[in-house]
This record gives sequence, structure tokens and C-alpha cells, in this order.
Amino acid sequence: MKKYILLVALLTIAGCKNKSNKDTNGKLKVVTTTTMITDMVQNIGGDVVEIQGLMGSGVDPHLYKASEGDVSKLFNADLVIYGGLHLEGKLVEIFEKMESQGKKTVAVADAIDKSELISSEFFASNYDPHIWFNIGFWKKITLHTTEILKEQDPEHANIFEKNGAAYIQKLDALETEIRQIIETLPADKRILVTAHDAFNYFGNAYGFEVMGLQGISTATEAGVQDVQELSNFIIEKKIKAIFVESSVPRRTIEALQSSVNSKGHDVIIGGSLYSDALGNKGTAEGTYVGMFLYNVNTIVNALK
Repeated sequence: MKKYILLVALLTIAGCKNKSNKDTNGKLKVVTTTTMITDMVQNIGGDVVEIQGLMGSGVDPHLYKASEGDVSKLFNADLVIYGGLHLEGKLVEIFEKMESQGKKTVAVADAIDKSELISSEFFASNYDPHIWFNIGFWKKITLHTTEILKEQDPEHANIFEKNGAAYIQKLDALETEIRQIIETLPADKRILVTAHDAFNYFGNAYGFEVMGLQGISTATEAGVQDVQELSNFIIEKKIKAIFVESSVPRRTIEALQSSVNSKGHDVIIGGSLYSDALGNKGTAEGTYVGMFLYNVNTIVNALK
């Protein structure tokens, strides 16, 4: 019922809000979904863009539901930037309604060729949406977003171009640093076991075998058989650490740890990784660069 009311609200607001709001304060109004996207757009847009992020630290985008306040933000925006590939599963209908009403919405996943994506029979879009864990993809997305902002606000195109280039340099430096850190971990120890399959792009890009207890979407639940199969894998591979995630309840990994330990193999929880959201605003982990460095250091230190 609530979903129906929201969609009706969308149609009502859309009929009244078809012109740009930029002239109210001279800034392009952009609404973003996940914290990773918000951070990227802030780096590109700087002070000339007004950004509102819907999701905060620790929020799971797979399960996120729009509030009436969110609907108002979306339809007062000049531009909406979201992940795509059904990452924000419960917002898909809203984005589709907005597009049909002439609102500019952009899925950052459109910057990546489908041939480079990881397909999955277990996820609605048939593609893994966790594309931010490949820094090379994030560079393409940064370039794509820079062009979108330039199109929407040509007056500040030079600023977007300059800021986007500076952010790409940060990402280049990040990739160099994390590869150096990973090189300190022997290849046979590069097996990452987490709460759900958020790290497959990371594994492909940086040489890790990745196993998740839940599926690609946290909307799925791990069963007893999943726990047993993964615990046997951990014992077979002599894995010493597994990881929880900031946006997924600890109980799933704790159940896995208990199963492994009950079979005589000691496995620790090596730390909490940021998967579907950044850390708290104002901290190093509250930025994409800081989050990535934190995750890699946590993984490598625990698996050594």
C-alpha cells in the first residue's frame, strides 16, 4: 500500500515539477543513491553542485525503500544518479516512473560495457551490481559522470573537467597503492570469504578467489546447506580468517564461524569490511579512496 502511495505521489509531483530548479540558487541539484556515488559526484561537482545523498553509512541499497521525503528530493532534483543493475532494487519502479515523466536519471553502470560485467543467474538483473570494487570501472564511471554533469550544467564544464581529472589521479594512486599492499600477501592465501557476494569484481581485478555466504543480493538468505558447504571449503583451504560486512548482519558470518570451529578448524573473524556503503561521514573510510584502502589493509593483515 505504501509503495502504491509513493508511486501516485511521483506522478502527481512530476506533473508540477518539470522545469529545472537550478535558477533558485545557481547550482545544479543532484540526488544520488549510494554513498560511493555521492562521494564521487562531490569530488567532480565541488562547490558548484548541490548534492543530496539518499543513503548513509551502513545502509544496504538492496533493501532500501524510498520515504515520502526521498520522493520529494528526487522530483525536486535536476539530475538523479544511481547505481543501476538493480542494485537499488526497491527503487527501480520509481526511477522508471521518473524517466517516463521526463526527469533526467543516470545509472552509472551504463558506463561499463556489458561484456565486462559478471553475470549471475541468482540476481534479477543477471549482472553483479557491485562494480565499484574494480577501480578501473570507477575511473570509467567518473569520466562518464563528468560528461553528464557538463551536459547538464555547461556553464561549469571547465570546473567539472578539472575536478574529474584530479579525481582520476587519486584513483590511479589508490590502485598503485593497493596493488603494492596485496603483493605482500602470498598468492595461495588470497581467498576472501565474506557475508555476501559483493567482492567478485575485486577478486577478478586483484587476484583473489572470493566466496560469499549469501548471494549477490542481501535480499537472499543463506541456508544450512550453504553454511555447511562453505565451512567445508574453509577447512579444505586452511583459511584462517573470514569477514563480516558493515551493511550485513553479523549473525550470518558468526554462524559460519561456529560451523567451522565445531569441526576442529580455528577460523577468526578478520574484521568488518565496507561493502555496499562507505564509513561514517567525516572519517577516512567515509570516502571511496579511504574505504578501499581500509578494506585491502584489513583483508591482507588478517590473511597473512
